[in-house]
Amino acid sequence: MENASSLHRSHSLSPLVAGFVALLVGLTSSGIIVFQAAQSGGADARMFSSWMLALGLGQGLTSIGLSAWYRVPVLTAWSTPGAALLVMGLSGVPMNEAVGAFMFSAVLICLCGITGWFERAINRIPLPIAGAMLAGVLVHFGMSVFTAMQSQFAMVAVMFAAYLIGTRLLPRYAIVAVLVTGLLMTWRAGLLHTSEIKLAIATPVFVMPAFSWSACLSVGIPLFLVTMASQNLPGVAVLRASGYDKVPVSPLITWTGLATLVLAPFGGFAINLAAITAAICQGENAHPDPRQRYWAAISTGVLYLVVGLFGATVAELFTVFPKELVAALAGIALFSTIGNSLATAMKADQTREAALVTFLVTASGVSLGGIGSAFWGVLAGAVTLMVFSGRGRTR
Repeated sequence: MENASSLHRSHSLSPLVAGFVALLVGLTSSGIIVFQAAQSGGADARMFSSWMLALGLGQGLTSIGLSAWYRVPVLTAWSTPGAALLVMGLSGVPMNEAVGAFMFSAVLICLCGITGWFERAINRIPLPIAGAMLAGVLVHFGMSVFTAMQSQFAMVAVMFAAYLIGTRLLPRYAIVAVLVTGLLMTWRAGLLHTSEIKLAIATPVFVMPAFSWSACLSVGIPLFLVTMASQNLPGVAVLRASGYDKVPVSPLITWTGLATLVLAPFGGFAINLAAITAAICQGENAHPDPRQRYWAAISTGVLYLVVGLFGATVAELFTVFPKELVAALAGIALFSTIGNSLATAMKADQTREAALVTFLVTASGVSLGGIGSAFWGVLAGAVTLMVFSGRGRTR
């Protein structure tokens, strides 16, 4: 009876809504960048559909498999900074050499996982620094709730009111209320235009890889570096800041590398741990019981399989939602995570200065050498901690 009750709670509406929100945010925030990257490599519409198929399958299978195995909300994603790098980096590179570079990057990621080097490095980051970095990554999403009111005040204000009332009366379903309210307001304002969208099944397009030193050095190594520093590092920090610090990191990194290696010839350029969308599935709004939140990541994984099946058409479907709706929905869903991360970061007096520096650098959005602010925030926080602690190590 206890197991049946637990299963019933696991399949509640909250994880499903969290999974949908995570999918919506992931597609609308960076789907166009993947499209531009594919175009830069000379991909036509059919090949881009194959890219979406490979990425959807990779993200879906790894999210479902890893979450079910560890009973922890492990969410994977394509490398958004990696895609941004490819927009410029693939220009003039033959597609078969680009695929070879994707596979070269995947091998390097697998080595980081198999050897345990990445996990040993990440274990030296104190929890307050990780919490500050997570808060810095997510703070813009929280602020976007209110900046979105400038262009769609009525819609976002009503969604915010639904959040306040829902949190006060039915906190478990507050985000459900926000989602339903937002969709109703969008429909009422006539902002949904779905009449021209036609669904079509994606077909895989195999590209035989070719390996060249020039492509591996100019595309493969930069793709590896930005994926590890700007995606996997924040992804692990999100897991730990959300309280899932017992999950072994090395197998997660290894499996994402293997998935990329297998799917690269079909367009799966980089699959890695998610950060922002993972935070949606790991927060209180996904499920009040942290042990049941892995269902939210599994729900997202299933939805990503659907995205992969229908290729670019499903990604296009999500673009019909107003950007203000997506911004408000994502920001409100992350309120509790931002608050908890800030509380973790600022709790201890001895690490408060370092956490503050980490938060400010990360929130600044600074990018140096193609590596995002999350990496530089952790580095700046570690240096600050060493200076204030008077020791040559951060832990």
